[in-house]
Amino acid sequence: MTVALIISKITSFVDSFIHPSLLGDRDRVNQARVFLISHLFGPILGSAVPAALYVFDPTPGFEVAVLTASILGFWLFPPLLRSTGRYNLLAVASVQNLIFCILWSCYFYGGIKSPTIPWVLTIPLLAFFYVGTSVQMRIVVCTLFLVNILIFVGIAMVAPPVSSDMAASAMEGLGIVSIVAVALYVTMMALYYAKVYASQSELESEMRLHLATASELRQATDEAERAGAAKAEFLAKMSHELRTPLNAVIGYSQMLMEDAQSENDAESLSDLRKIHSAGHHLLKLINEVLDLSKIDAGMMELYVEDVSISGLVRQTANSFLEAAKANGNVIDVDVKLDRDEARLDHHKLSQVLSHLLDNAAKFTSKGLISVSVRMVPAGTLGEILEIAVKDTGIGIAEGEMPTLFEHFTVLGDASSSKYGGTGLGLALSRKLCRIMGGDLLAASKPGVGSTFRVQVPIARQETDEVQAPSAPPVSPHPLRVALGIGMKTAA
Repeated sequence: MTVALIISKITSFVDSFIHPSLLGDRDRVNQARVFLISHLFGPILGSAVPAALYVFDPTPGFEVAVLTASILGFWLFPPLLRSTGRYNLLAVASVQNLIFCILWSCYFYGGIKSPTIPWVLTIPLLAFFYVGTSVQMRIVVCTLFLVNILIFVGIAMVAPPVSSDMAASAMEGLGIVSIVAVALYVTMMALYYAKVYASQSELESEMRLHLATASELRQATDEAERAGAAKAEFLAKMSHELRTPLNAVIGYSQMLMEDAQSENDAESLSDLRKIHSAGHHLLKLINEVLDLSKIDAGMMELYVEDVSISGLVRQTANSFLEAAKANGNVIDVDVKLDRDEARLDHHKLSQVLSHLLDNAAKFTSKGLISVSVRMVPAGTLGEILEIAVKDTGIGIAEGEMPTLFEHFTVLGDASSSKYGGTGLGLALSRKLCRIMGGDLLAASKPGVGSTFRVQVPIARQETDEVQAPSAPPVSPHPLRVALGIGMKTAA
């Protein structure tokens, strides 16, 4: 059996006597361990003195029996600590018992010249170990020691101790045993206390290391926040600078298109339409990047107002009729609502629906795009407005679903060269839904089609303008819990 294993078993044995009420305080646990080591193993060394008296004293009397009983009485303290948890009371009682043992042996065997007088040194040592840094306990122990000394001196003056009939050589032998026993006892306690102190120093070093790491993390966080703020400011300024010439390009191209159309210049009209379309596409991309930066910086705001849900949905769907017809698709809108009015952020909900219809029209050919609107009860969340956009397009592979709502995600079969797109639309749409307190869910099957469900809670707002949360909530979203809906593949 290795030394480490022995120490581990001894520590486990000692800890078994610590009352549960003491375990929450690290300093008190260390004091209790020193206390228990002293009382579990100290009586073994202390018993060497009465054992030597039985050997050297030719006529040992009741005084040796009392001393022996007092020393063995230290073994009562560990179970008392385990059962009561009254550490301070037991520590004071233990010090009192130790003082009694030492003064009792000194009274009957030599007074101030007693061979057992070295044990007096253990009183302040153990008191320091037991009470730690408690000033109140130190005062109590010092007072206790002083009172015992005064009582001892008073008894010695009134009834001087009778000289022991032990021979001088026997007294010397008792002195040697006493010195060796007290030296071993003090060494044992000092080594154990040093071990406790070293463990505490290691813990403090580890804490300092963690604090230094936490400070570095805070600095890194501050730098990241400054970088994020700088990025948001840069994007805001750049978006403004880019929008100005883009608006000019879009405006002038519109004017030139009208001129070319009036002059029946078909070739120029085709080129101008491409320029006009590319300008709108680039403007849309800039707006998406700016919106994402605002959301990440926690600067996106909600503008809540009274909205006609059916009007919003039909108006948005009508704006994509030409795009759907270009791919041979049909858009069907089905609104089933008990009440049409709700307080929502009109612009953001329309923006989300536009992204979904744009994708549906883009990835569906000669198929059906259906938009269904309904209210879903959601317990304590009130009512949930659910807008489902379903298409019969190419669908999404199961392996691509986990990254569907990440930035710049473009489906493998639906590459940007074939269908166009930057992969920002779905990521932005989900974040906008979550800012409105809702979520965006998706289900799809390759070759069958996809269904995207916009879920937004309908609730009364105190003001028409509220600050959006700084970051979108993480899954599982409360709407998923309330509605029992998760990500799954449609049949």
